[in-house]
Amino acid sequence: MRFMMAALAAVFVGVVPAQAQFDSAEQVKPILKMIKPQWVSLREYDGQDLLYFTMLEVYRCGIDQIRYVINDGKPRVWETPPCEGDETFSEIPADRLPFTTFPLQSVEKLRVELTYDDGSVEWAEYMRGDVLQ
Repeated sequence: MRFMMAALAAVFVGVVPAQAQFDSAEQVKPILKMIKPQWVSLREYDGQDLLYFTMLEVYRCGIDQIRYVINDGKPRVWETPPCEGDETFSEIPADRLPFTTFPLQSVEKLRVELTYDDGSVEWAEYMRGDVLQ
């Protein structure tokens, strides 16, 4: 997983120096703008919709808050683990599941809003088919 994230970053930002840190809005914002279509993904599994926040968890350092709205519901906050800060990427802890569940085929549209540590806000909207894997 770590190699895949490094390779992805290299594609978007050029060669990644070994000492590169992605721990502030200044550093993660350009990458997150480029991979906006991959901020979240949706998968049907075992009779449920699984909404994944994997990419946002990897680049969570530099993000103060992740909020999302399913269909026209109430805003929710996606809580992330603390940033480690001493690694190139913030690995997702092995005991953490980077997804939440909903009833099967209940997620029709989704809005995701990021508040960065510099106070700026960026958002994206997706229809089910945009993020269904």
